Amino acid sequence: MPLSDNEVIIYQNALKQVSDISLNLMAVKVENHPAEFNLWCRELAEICLFKVNRDLLDEAQFKPLNKLIDLMKLGASVSQLRMSCIAPWPFYVGFLQEQAEIHALEERSRLLTFIEKIKATPLAEMINEDRLAFAGKHTSGHDTAVYNFDVEWFGGTKGAKAFHNVLAQYPELLDTALAHIPLTGEVTKSDYQAFVRDFKLAFDKIGEKATLAPATRLLAMRRPDQFVVLTSGKIDSICQGVGIPRLGNQSFDDYFTALIGSVRNMAWWRQDAPEDEQELFLWQHRAILLDMLFYADKQTAENSNYLKLLNKPVKVKAERAAGTSGRRSKDTAAMLVDRALAAEDIPEHILAKRDSIVAEVEKGKKVEDVLNLMRMIFG
Repeated sequence: MPLSDNEVIIYQNALKQVSDISLNLMAVKVENHPAEFNLWCRELAEICLFKVNRDLLDEAQFKPLNKLIDLMKLGASVSQLRMSCIAPWPFYVGFLQEQAEIHALEERSRLLTFIEKIKATPLAEMINEDRLAFAGKHTSGHDTAVYNFDVEWFGGTKGAKAFHNVLAQYPELLDTALAHIPLTGEVTKSDYQAFVRDFKLAFDKIGEKATLAPATRLLAMRRPDQFVVLTSGKIDSICQGVGIPRLGNQSFDDYFTALIGSVRNMAWWRQDAPEDEQELFLWQHRAILLDMLFYADKQTAENSNYLKLLNKPVKVKAERAAGTSGRRSKDTAAMLVDRALAAEDIPEHILAKRDSIVAEVEKGKKVEDVLNLMRMIFG
């Protein structure tokens, strides 16, 4: 199979890890023998993740096994991103649809649809849950009855402490930065540079340096057709796949000129808006959906923070039962309840209990729990 320079390096590094676990790999029955580097990496990654008998591994073998898994994930991502550089729109959209299940496209779409509804509202005016949904930090406050998606799809920002300090203390300064990015039409280099200038000024307020990754999250939420979300775990893959020098956490200029500039030159990005409604949604979010070219497996969709909260065993603590845990403002509680009650399957007798539901949610209870209780009592 013909390989790029980056793929050759990944392949050679993989061979170094294989020698220590070769007997364990040989014990796995393999029926699929892909001829393409991307599929070969995916096959070997899944063998290492799900088929190798870990009970037979010595302690020292776990290190090369995990390194091999990381290399295969990198190889699959680099190969798929490399493909995107020359892919026409039908090929790109076909790949997104093919990967829909393992990449949780339906859940991602719910997040993008939600953000589309709130993004014109300034961060400073949003309730905290909406602000964190926009910024990419999932919490237990994201009630599954309202936030039926993981807000960290495309790139979480939980580890960006300085960013969340600014978001909590000076959201209006981030609004000033975002205001330079138009909600429709062309985003110019000068628009972006004005955003970066004011984004950095917001961090000066807390005596910290602004970093690139959380900035890309804000940009991509505002304009998912223009920007790609970066995280520390994605930078190597995307830079190697697109063929640009590695970006650092201060590479604000190169992010726009090298990465976004490369994306804008790709055939699928230059495609005119399609008429098909489903394709149109993908086209309107075509840049941010580049995220679906990174490696994913059957566990990726299952790791959704939304699903973890949804399926979490109910543990009623004494303080929660007394309504003293996680209190919300009345305005926030009312907004969350009204969103949940807007669902088509809510019966009239539950709608009539709206004020009672708001009062319980204000005390800190989850909307979904209150609605379920109402259904049990009045159903």
